[in-house]
Amino acid sequence: MADMGAKVFTYIDIFSGCGGMSLGLYKAGWTGLFAIEKNGMAFETLKHNLIDKKNHFKWPSWLPVSEHEINEVLKNYKNELEELKGKVDLVVGGPPCQGFSTAGKRNEGDKRNKMVDSYIKFIDIVRPKVLFFENVKDFTMKFSGENSKGEAYSSYVLRELSKLGYNVHGEIIDFSKFGVPQRRKRFILVGVAEGDPAVFFKKVVANRIDFLKKRNIRPKVTVNQALSDLRKSNGETESIDFKHFKEGVYSKPRSNYQKLLREGVESEAPDSHRFANHADDTASRFRYILEKCRRDANIDNKTREKFKLKKRCIVPMDGRKVSPTLTTLPDDYIHYCEPRILTVREYARLQSFDDWFEFRGKYTTGGKERCHDVPGIPK
Repeated sequence: MADMGAKVFTYIDIFSGCGGMSLGLYKAGWTGLFAIEKNGMAFETLKHNLIDKKNHFKWPSWLPVSEHEINEVLKNYKNELEELKGKVDLVVGGPPCQGFSTAGKRNEGDKRNKMVDSYIKFIDIVRPKVLFFENVKDFTMKFSGENSKGEAYSSYVLRELSKLGYNVHGEIIDFSKFGVPQRRKRFILVGVAEGDPAVFFKKVVANRIDFLKKRNIRPKVTVNQALSDLRKSNGETESIDFKHFKEGVYSKPRSNYQKLLREGVESEAPDSHRFANHADDTASRFRYILEKCRRDANIDNKTREKFKLKKRCIVPMDGRKVSPTLTTLPDDYIHYCEPRILTVREYARLQSFDDWFEFRGKYTTGGKERCHDVPGIPK
């Protein structure tokens, strides 16, 4: 039974996406005040899991429980935010990363980069006791070019938060060392109103083995150990929600990681585990790539020429390793032992989302909008 006299630690999640950061804080015993996310489908997933199912947030009456763009919140609710000054324990957030990542075009002029300033402005108004900032590792790289400022955004954020009076420290953490089955190096910045923020990173390293032991998982979880109970060969069932599509069923758990993420799930069919209907020639091409191409690497030019492929990234996964760093495009990767792309649930597994966490919104979008609006892919 929880100690009713224990302090309740509160946080606000900005640029929350579908709720990955909030999910972790929920499991750690924190209490959410509210979350800010402009994408309607992402917010629908957060609301479904952490508001409707878990009642995790003490949402204020002045803010509608819906998607919001952060600059509109800063403008329309400035007085309400100022009332929170010094009363919130933590603000977490990861502004959009597409303009910083070498997985994309890495553009210093990408307008989404300006969301970093919105994060800083939010911190300036609310003044939490602790702040947590997350972004891709390339956030620490300097931009170059004729019109470039020649400065890494990480240096800019550290400097601006220091001006606000915070003690700040940032490091790159490789989450594949903490049981996440993915090469996921992220820039993490911690700021504190009082004390030494570097202590956070020292504790993360010091507590790593104990963290893994409590969950009975290994430091390195492979793709096979993460996904083998979700294979198409385990069995299929007709999709209830999508006509002419099949969904996968669980096999018995085959690893401790699978047991951990399936805790609290009684259904025989995983959520969001709909298989793509690949054309015969697509499946045949995937089979060839799985048989002939190097695993865990982008396909070679010879294969591209053979199939007249122009797509920038096509990586056949290696079941014996952790997965590559996932992007928002599901057809960037081929399943490690079946000629198909991954399902939403398989993506979620590689991101370490619990299986009880269900995804809402459209299953897919096409055309030009797919670069900006890819529902169902957890981040």
